[in-house]
Amino acid sequence: MTKADIVQAVYTKLGGFSKKESADLVDLVFETMKETLGRGEKIKISGFGNFVLRDKRQRQGRNPQTGDPIVITARRVLNFKASQLLKQALNDEEEGPAVAATNGAGSSTGE
Repeated sequence: MTKADIVQAVYTKLGGFSKKESADLVDLVFETMKETLGRGEKIKISGFGNFVLRDKRQRQGRNPQTGDPIVITARRVLNFKASQLLKQALNDEEEGPAVAATNGAGSSTGE
């Protein structure tokens, strides 16, 4: 789903807004989220999940092509953790034999 798809969904489902107003509304939501995360604050959306910034420290790594050691710089990364309600909604249609097969004993991963 793209941003344009979200704008179209807002326009179609809410009504009362023009396409431009729907686009402005979606832009405002995303801009507010960016500003909030930029200040280092968490975003908690009930029934959906949490967006959290984590600071990763500088560490040693390797160039996978040459094997040479390199320094991976410190950075901030964005993590999303889905709420239990979202997880349940996504997994309700998958319940059944597939879940039993993945939860069963006897898996041989070689570890």
